[in-house]
Formats: sequence, C-alpha cells, structure tokens
Amino acid sequence: MKRRKPSTVPVKSVCPRCGAPHGYLYDNDGGRGQLACKVCGTCFSRDGVSFKSFRILCPYCGRVLDLKHRRKAFNVHACPNQQCPYYLNALAALSAADRAEYREHPYRFKLRYRYREFLVNFFKMDLYSLPKGAASLQFRKFSPHVMGLCLTYLVNCNLSTRVTARILKEVHQVSISHTQVASYAKTAALVLKPFVDGYDYQPSFSLVADETYIRIRGVQSYVWFVLDGVKRSILGYTVSSSRDLTACMKTLRMAFDKFGAFPNHMVQLVSDGYPVYQLAQIEFFKNNKFFELVQVFGLTNDDPISTAFRPFKQLVERFNRIFKSAYRITGGYKSDVGSDIHVALFVAFYNFLRPHGANRHQPLHSLPQLEGLETMPAKWQHLILMAQQQLLQDQSSA
Repeated sequence: MKRRKPSTVPVKSVCPRCGAPHGYLYDNDGGRGQLACKVCGTCFSRDGVSFKSFRILCPYCGRVLDLKHRRKAFNVHACPNQQCPYYLNALAALSAADRAEYREHPYRFKLRYRYREFLVNFFKMDLYSLPKGAASLQFRKFSPHVMGLCLTYLVNCNLSTRVTARILKEVHQVSISHTQVASYAKTAALVLKPFVDGYDYQPSFSLVADETYIRIRGVQSYVWFVLDGVKRSILGYTVSSSRDLTACMKTLRMAFDKFGAFPNHMVQLVSDGYPVYQLAQIEFFKNNKFFELVQVFGLTNDDPISTAFRPFKQLVERFNRIFKSAYRITGGYKSDVGSDIHVALFVAFYNFLRPHGANRHQPLHSLPQLEGLETMPAKWQHLILMAQQQLLQDQSSA
C-alpha cells in the first residue's frame, strides 16, 4: 500500500476476515476508530470487530442495494443504479402519460428493484401457547356440571362472567363468583387448545383469510382467522396488537400445519387486498411452500377475479359477524389473557359444538363421544375429558 501520510494503524492490527497484517490496513474515518482492509474491503473497529458479514446485491446489475425504509419486521433495500436493466426495462414499459407523471412525481412509482430483508424468523415462532395459570380440575366446592354450565352461558350464549354468575345464582341456585367463572374459562381454554389445534380436520385446498378489529383495554387490536372455504372450520387464529406481517404469518402457519405434508401448488388462499398477504406468500416461497394467492378487492365485482371469488370473501365476512356477536357483549377485552382465552373457547365451540345451518344444523366436526349427549354442559364436560386424554397420550408418547 502506498501511503500519502504516515500510518496510524497499530502494528498488531489484523483484518478479522482475511487476516491481512497492518501493512494492508488504513485509517478509514480520520482517526475516529474505524480501519479498512485493502485486500477484502472489510471495515472494522480498532477495539472490537464490528463489520458487516454480507452485502445485499442487485441480481440484475450486481450493485450493492441501499437501505430505504426500516419497517417493524423487515428492511426495504433498493437498487440505486441508474443503468440497472431492471430499472431501464420498467422505465421503458411506461406510457407517455406515466412517463410525464414520473418526471413530476417519481415517488408515486416503484421502478427500481426492491428487496425486503426480514428481521424475524417466522418459522420459529410459538403458535400454540396460552398464558399460564388456571384453576384445578379437582372440584371441591362445585361439580363438573357447574363448569359446563359456566361455559354454556359464557361461550354459547355470549354472556359476560358477571351475568353468568348471576344466572347461576338466580336460576340454578349456585352461588359462584365471576372470578371463579373466569378461572373455569381459563382452565378450559388451556386444556382444549392443544386438542383443537392438533385435531385432524382434513382440510380442503381452498382457504379464506381475513382480519377484523377488536379492542383490548380500549386500544384497537386485531384478530386473524383462516377458514376452510369448503368445510368452513377454523384452521388458524391469532390475536395481535398490530396489523402486521408477524401475526399474518403466525395465522397462516397454524392453518398450513393442519395439512401435515403441505400440498404445494394445490392450496388456494383467498384474501382481501391487504398487501401483507403478498409478503407472507414470498416468505413461504422461500421455505418451499408454494400456494396460490387470490385477492378480492373492493366491495363490487369490477374484475373477473372478484366476480369468481366473491362468495369466499362473503363467507369470511359472515363469519366475522358471528364472531363479533360473541365479542360485543364483552364490551372489549380487559386484558391480552382474556382475549386469548375467549378466542380459544370460541374456536372450540365453533368447530365442535355449534350447530351450523350449512351442515344440516349439525356441528362442523361431529365427535362420536358427543353424539349421545343431549345437554350442552355435558358436551363441554366430555370435550374437556377428551382433551385431557389427548394430553396424557401426548405426554406418554413423548
């Protein structure tokens, strides 16, 4: 290296990547502590190693991409090269009117190659956990029938815990507090969730996804659902505080796990025009899960795709009304734990206990153990019993 000034690099300094000695290193920032290697181009600190392990390159021109935006779950990089083939082809494809608008308002167009660097590993997130802490099923003061009554009024009839406790007192002469009702609900949710999430639904290849608004502690939040477009059962669900990619990926992963071996190129997912579903499709493509995404835009059938797939969108909108009828009575959830418990119990009721008009007023998934039972409290008890047996079987196999 031919230096214009005397070297300020310590003699013992070595490039952390290629091992070049101090003769191939130079001061890169005017004595502020950063050194650079002339051999491999690595920048690092005098005190500790702090260099980039990789650079994101444009696949069309090989130029290093610039960081444009920092999002919650990913960073957006764009190619700055004015002679990039991707940019030149996109520019040539513009009409004369669009080209004139591009010269006036270039921010309205996305002509350069963009790459999203995801910061979250969506395939290592926990899908099936619920908050710890619940009442014991060793009933001392009340019987299992009282717990079945609590779940019937709370979930089937869409009543609050206080109204449920008052009905049990006035109708059944059972003096129980609303906190005990909430404790029974938490216990039932913890026991039923592994059974409901691990059940073999044998889903069809047509899925429908949507998200709707809820309130937790007065703050707007969201609940995501993925339904079977043919059997109408709930395959995936997530409660989130933001309408972001993380919640969408978690819900889709939960739904796709129901297939066992994922049938690539056969699964069709219908959703609205929210762009987060396109990002989720890209992430699944990177992990060798290929599915077709069909997005229905707007409220009117202005294009052939909306005309053909509007019934699927209407299906999930009707389901949202059913869920909101069970949610509104609560006036909004008071905590994150309460929202998770209510949604888990609602999914168990919707898939296994609720009579559906489209299924001849029978549950979507009829369990042989529940067919001879006439009352809903008894069905809740036997469903919890089946979930307990499934937990014991999974523990013994493990």
